[in-house]
Amino acid sequence: MTGTVLLTGCGSDGDDEAGGKDGGTITLRIGTYGSFGYDDKTGAKLYAEYERLHPNIKIEESNVSDGQKYWDALKLRLSRNSGLADIQAVEVGYIAEATGENMAGKWVDLSKEGGADTSTYLDWKVKQATTADGKLIALGTDIGPMAICYNKDLFAKAKLPTDREAVAKLWEGDWSKFIAAGETYKKNAPAGTAFHDSASGLFNAVLSSDPVQYADSGGKLDWENSPGVKKAWELGVKAAQSGLTAKLRQFDEKGTWNAAFKNSKFATVACPSWMTGIIKDQAGPANQGKWDIAAPPVAGNWGGSFLAVPKAGKHTKEAAALAAWLTAPEQHAKVFAVNGNIPSTKDTLLSPAVQNATMPYFGDTPVGKIFSSAAAGIRPAAISRWDGQVKTFLTDNGILDIEQRGTDPGTAWENVRKLVEDKIGQ
Repeated sequence: MTGTVLLTGCGSDGDDEAGGKDGGTITLRIGTYGSFGYDDKTGAKLYAEYERLHPNIKIEESNVSDGQKYWDALKLRLSRNSGLADIQAVEVGYIAEATGENMAGKWVDLSKEGGADTSTYLDWKVKQATTADGKLIALGTDIGPMAICYNKDLFAKAKLPTDREAVAKLWEGDWSKFIAAGETYKKNAPAGTAFHDSASGLFNAVLSSDPVQYADSGGKLDWENSPGVKKAWELGVKAAQSGLTAKLRQFDEKGTWNAAFKNSKFATVACPSWMTGIIKDQAGPANQGKWDIAAPPVAGNWGGSFLAVPKAGKHTKEAAALAAWLTAPEQHAKVFAVNGNIPSTKDTLLSPAVQNATMPYFGDTPVGKIFSSAAAGIRPAAISRWDGQVKTFLTDNGILDIEQRGTDPGTAWENVRKLVEDKIGQ
């Protein structure tokens, strides 16, 4: 089986199935979530390329859409040292937990195994994946510089500009202007459509542009006092209560959010670079050329991931080599060309392949210039080991309750506070 994508979770349930070997051929399994752009169906066909270069290696990817459920399952498997893929993706919201004292010993030190040239990665990306005692537990895949993706057809019908420069000026410099643009859209909105997909998505976008997020400067969780969280909450709540969103939960398992792309149910989505691949896949060929990309109100970084190699794997040497190859500058450039994921390697970011890149699906939008410019404005925030979990509580248990169930914002905030206290103890 070549480059197979298995939509079954992030690993098998038993050690005997992870990293199998048959007749001298090693099967390496990689667990991912979302859209990494490696696969042989819609991605950059990197698995097939690696298999050609290494005839004794077969690669199987296990992919799920929900990053939180992926991480919860991965933590359980790590605690048991079983059911793990040979390579596991780790989202930036969980990297501080992965490098923390309770989990750091579970991973192979990739500064010593696999042959990766760590000098090629962005310095802050390497720092995020380095433990207190200097071990590098993961290699950077992408970063998530922010833009706004918008449906030109819906904008035209709502009597808003469609040129990306003019669209960017609608909200330049202030997320409050983005809300104002939504109010304008609402006045002439095509029936059955909303300005934005999700209040939770807006919350994440606003917070991603703030240098103070869930943690204080020392990396200690301090979400209740964070000015960034408070601002993002305020604007997310305003969008929800003003009827500017489609009231969708991003990455929902039922596929409602995915279907809404195809059916043009909303006009904008906060668009870190990796979102372009999702839009292309979910909106489909029928909507090619209908979407475009504009600069965001404020530069920010939403997301970005790493590849890590669990020590419990049967083929850690081969897995480390594959992880190093997948995250090398050459492969970063290939993934960007197909999927739009912005590389976390310095030279690739500045290369003509990225700087001059366009994306046919988005009407040959100069995605390279848009996202590399956004990347230059990123101010990395301090992160705590709890960022990913607190984000889930604030969005799925806070903003979403306000948006879908009409929960009072004060009550929703208190519910989140209690969840953090109960689940995290802080």
